[in-house]
Amino acid sequence: MSQTNRKPGQPYEAPLDPFKRAVTSCVRAIAGNHELEVTFSKDKPALAGNRVRLPEPSRKPTAEALQVTRGLGDSMALRHACHDVRLHSRLAPHGQQARAIFDAVEQARVEAIGARSMQGVSDNLAAMLEDKFARANLSEVSDRADAPLEEAIALMVREKLTGRAAPESAERVVDLWRAWVEEKAGTDLEALLPNIEDQDAFARTVRDLLGSIELGEEYEEEEQAEENEEDGDQPQGEESSEDGGEDESEGERSQADDADEAGDENEAGESDAAATTAEEVSEQEDLDTETPGEARRPESPFDQGLHDIDYHVYTATFDEVVSAEDLCDEEELNRLRAFLDKQLANLQGVVGRLANRLQRRLMAQQNRSWDFDLEEGVLDTARLPRLIIDPMQPLSFKQERDTNFRDTVVTLLLDNSGSMRGRPISVAATCADILARTLERCGVRVEILGFTTRAWKGGQAREMWLKEGKPVSPGRLNDLRHIVYKSADAPWRRARRNLGLMMREGLLKENIDGEALLWAHQRLIARSEQRKILMMISDGAPVDDSTLSVNPGNYLERHLRGVIDLVETRSPVELLAIGIGHDVTRYYRRAVTIVDAEELAGAMTEQLASLFEEEGSGRGRQGRLRRAG
Repeated sequence: MSQTNRKPGQPYEAPLDPFKRAVTSCVRAIAGNHELEVTFSKDKPALAGNRVRLPEPSRKPTAEALQVTRGLGDSMALRHACHDVRLHSRLAPHGQQARAIFDAVEQARVEAIGARSMQGVSDNLAAMLEDKFARANLSEVSDRADAPLEEAIALMVREKLTGRAAPESAERVVDLWRAWVEEKAGTDLEALLPNIEDQDAFARTVRDLLGSIELGEEYEEEEQAEENEEDGDQPQGEESSEDGGEDESEGERSQADDADEAGDENEAGESDAAATTAEEVSEQEDLDTETPGEARRPESPFDQGLHDIDYHVYTATFDEVVSAEDLCDEEELNRLRAFLDKQLANLQGVVGRLANRLQRRLMAQQNRSWDFDLEEGVLDTARLPRLIIDPMQPLSFKQERDTNFRDTVVTLLLDNSGSMRGRPISVAATCADILARTLERCGVRVEILGFTTRAWKGGQAREMWLKEGKPVSPGRLNDLRHIVYKSADAPWRRARRNLGLMMREGLLKENIDGEALLWAHQRLIARSEQRKILMMISDGAPVDDSTLSVNPGNYLERHLRGVIDLVETRSPVELLAIGIGHDVTRYYRRAVTIVDAEELAGAMTEQLASLFEEEGSGRGRQGRLRRAG
């Protein structure tokens, strides 16, 4: 409904709201769950439990884009209605290639059930798949090595189940593998259709198919493991589990949960927030590998560069990425936020004035421009005299043109190490809070992240290393804790209190900057905004006593330098850093070093203002921003 057609007193309705309501209703109806929560955002489309996240349509979407969104919704609704997570996890093979095929074919099964029943759903899914493979740029592949086998088999299964040919953008992938697959597993493909409604029988037929294409070794190993579990057999030298009836498919996750509960006693309240049920983990694993509309892409130069860095992790079993609100209860968060505000009552006035100055500088760049003589939009009152002269003239509308400035996301990555304790972390939290609010007013999305470790001196990773005989050169030997204080899509008012968590006693420990930088970078890369800015705020070089005691002394620093070089040379992300009492200009091309934490507000606002004032890609004025304290 356009604003000009709105009746007095009638609430404003965005043009795409009716479309969103229709999609939400369809998703709930197909899923058979009217309590399903359907949201639209710029994050990656996802299905988790009773939550469905679909892509936010653009302001002027094409008919094809809207059909792709409907296809994504239909795909997730069918998976919710027709897919048993626990059964899938129990029957899934362990081998990476076999698991990828198993997952892709199961997704083809649930989508085929809907496509066979409803023509509209079939058309929506076809549009989604066409878009998926077009974005993966697989239409030009000429070698099997570049054509994902799992996608080829899933598309061939879709043909058998629905009678619908592969999308045009994926025909080349199927053609490269069709003869080989049909020669080895043609009979198994034909046997899938009668079992389309029976996930158990279908999955076992897929396992037979895997054996036919010479991926049956993993299957045979797992079958033997299941037989051992049924017979109650256990390897010699191992004690029986307290929960003897636990499924083997959940055993590894249970060990990780038990290890989490045995962690730092001072943070016992955090173990419940970090623990995840087996079903939720299984659903998330399915999401990561089978998100509709995603296809495996060739490895990027950035990812290839990571392989060249001499760095590895002993175990990531005990690492965690956690939201701030999951680390302590609501009452404690409110208390910590009030303590932060009280500590920095005087500083807030200074930072607020700097933020207002930054806002004026940013808003001054948003020169408004309009497109005129449109058929919809805001009524152009300047054209109304034409109607008086010639009543046959149509109404004229105008639309404000989007600027590149608004299509921006900024990530503030805060060092949460023990050396930041006291005034530095208080100032960093306050500056991040006020800058997030300021940038939000200017239409810039802001994400606030923190990084530390779960324990001092290695935690559970080091305990595992000791039990396994202290292997030489174990690599990173501590349990990471990466904290999301504010996601890019969360409004400031909802995330404000989360920053008080930095005042919590015992939170700040070691800092492993290289992996934190990679984590923040990967979150940014997944965003849809055209311009991505990452600001690192740290007070020193990466330090972790456990890791450095069993590796070369420059192990973490060397990794950080390698990651920084990749981001600065091979990534579209604009990276800048602020060092508090530590010269970070020797690491980063675009960097500022300040002596006192009180200077942080001015440094952050100046850096961001300079970035937004630059022309082009924002990399042309690096030298002017480098200064040592």
